[in-house]
Amino acid sequence: MKAPIGVIDSGVGGLTVAKEIMQLLPNEKIIYIGDTARCPYGPRTSEEVRKFTWQLANALAKMNIKMLVIACNTATAVALNSLSNKMPFPVIGVIFPGARAAIKATKSNEIVVLGTSGTIKSGAYEKAIASLNTSSKVIPLACPTFVPLVESNEYEGEFARNMVMETLTPLKKEQFDTVILGCTHYPLLQKHIEEAVGNHVNVLSSAEETAHDVKDYLNYHELNNPIQQKETPIFYTTGSVPIFKTIVEKWLEIPSADVRTISFK
Repeated sequence: MKAPIGVIDSGVGGLTVAKEIMQLLPNEKIIYIGDTARCPYGPRTSEEVRKFTWQLANALAKMNIKMLVIACNTATAVALNSLSNKMPFPVIGVIFPGARAAIKATKSNEIVVLGTSGTIKSGAYEKAIASLNTSSKVIPLACPTFVPLVESNEYEGEFARNMVMETLTPLKKEQFDTVILGCTHYPLLQKHIEEAVGNHVNVLSSAEETAHDVKDYLNYHELNNPIQQKETPIFYTTGSVPIFKTIVEKWLEIPSADVRTISFK
């Protein structure tokens, strides 16, 4: 099936998921919408996040996508069930794949979840992990400063490193062997997070597991693109095109990326 795969996020964070899908499925067309003008979603109410997520999903539905990937943990926690029930195409979120990756990796069953305030408050990771292994202990930690760091393209320098070190200080008194990056923005801060928690800790993104879920679903339902050629992705942003374009080209290593603007009322 030649139709594209839609990917949505509150901003640039979902590019970490898009990157894995593009590497695993180079023949699939990706259309991405990053709601950078209204990012971050984490501090917003569930009603706002649900409304925004539906707006993005409906925009992609008009572009005739064959599958939707909610590459935002906060949006997944709030809107996955309603979208799955009502959309005419399959909808995949990032929380269950992230939980599954953590269960595979942990030996001590002590797992830290780093996320936005909205994701942490939802308890979605605790539920997902408990559904896979009831003996796991989950240590949640909200990191509200991380998304603005990434969205402003300031995730690599000393300021970002210091911010990560300070935010993760509460973990020094905890015992754990696995960390879930429970926000798709956080892999861009992964090297700082790994330094903060130590070499002995698995630091996992849900992006790779989510991409494998996409591949498995397409294979099982025979929805793969039959045309064997590399497809050029299209990116939409509700905010600044130059900033978004800079991050897309740098993170995804795409020269002259096709970045367009989109707006919602």
